Amino acid sequence: MPAAVAIPLFLVSLLVTLSAARLFARRLDRLGVRFGFPEALIGLLTALAADGPEISSALYALIRGAHGVGVGVVVGSNGFNLAAMIGLSALLAGRVRLSREVLLLEGLVGLLVTLAGAALLAGWLPAPVAAGASALVLLPYLVLVLAGARLIEHLSERPQSPTARLARALHEHPAPERAGTPPTNPTHHLLGLIVVDLALIVAGSAGMVQAALSLAGRWHVSSAVLGVLILGPLTSLPNAATAVRLGLAGRGAALVGETFNSNTINLAAGVIVPSLFISLGAAGTLGKVQLAWLVAATLLTLLLLARPGGIRRPGAAALVALYFAFAVGTLVAS
Repeated sequence: MPAAVAIPLFLVSLLVTLSAARLFARRLDRLGVRFGFPEALIGLLTALAADGPEISSALYALIRGAHGVGVGVVVGSNGFNLAAMIGLSALLAGRVRLSREVLLLEGLVGLLVTLAGAALLAGWLPAPVAAGASALVLLPYLVLVLAGARLIEHLSERPQSPTARLARALHEHPAPERAGTPPTNPTHHLLGLIVVDLALIVAGSAGMVQAALSLAGRWHVSSAVLGVLILGPLTSLPNAATAVRLGLAGRGAALVGETFNSNTINLAAGVIVPSLFISLGAAGTLGKVQLAWLVAATLLTLLLLARPGGIRRPGAAALVALYFAFAVGTLVAS
């Protein structure tokens, strides 16, 4: 594909993908409110909608046989999410704080799935074991999200039990931001638009990855740089924009929940499940270093959030600086 065609195709596809993802998340949020879904479930669905560009781009790259690019999109997106969603939000808002219950619930699930995905990509776990371990973590979490309201009904009977504390965490998890005016679109109209948004996300991601692969081959850009430092961060922009709004509004629980839900969904849908059907191959030396960095950044983020008062500007600056060091290291090593 000539560069004169690939560059406009990449830019147009990126714009279509990000715009459709934004509308997809907003409409899905409205449907969740209309049907009375629990707040934590709405947050999870919104994270899934915002992850559409990342997942679609990763899967399309895997289908095209560009496994390094596909995996790089997931690793790059997750690292960028920690720096941009939590680090940048804390820098702009002054701090991000949340209850220990929410941090324990969201952070533990995100960390365990990150460890399973990293072990899979490093070649330390076979795909069925990694998928099974992730399912053991995610299924109880989904049950808690879906049954949170029922669990809350028993708080008065067992207020200090682990179940009660988890139920409180789910209850206190705020819903994503909603439009200031009540939605007037009929339900079937919203469902139809959601289908259109999803089709645009998939088509835009395919065009973006196809153009990026063509340009990377022409300009001799490595798969690590293309996936981790270009496609990963660009497809994460809808998440970053939402996170900054939540951070400025002081909604730390929603911000942290969306961040770790997004990273979990990326790994599950973009790496762990596909590994059951295609061989991704063990990561090389650079890939293992990137995975170790992602695990370390996740742990650091959790430790900073667990401090009294949450993560403040100095810790946020360290998190952002760590991401830039990661980016520079990837460029040098590539």
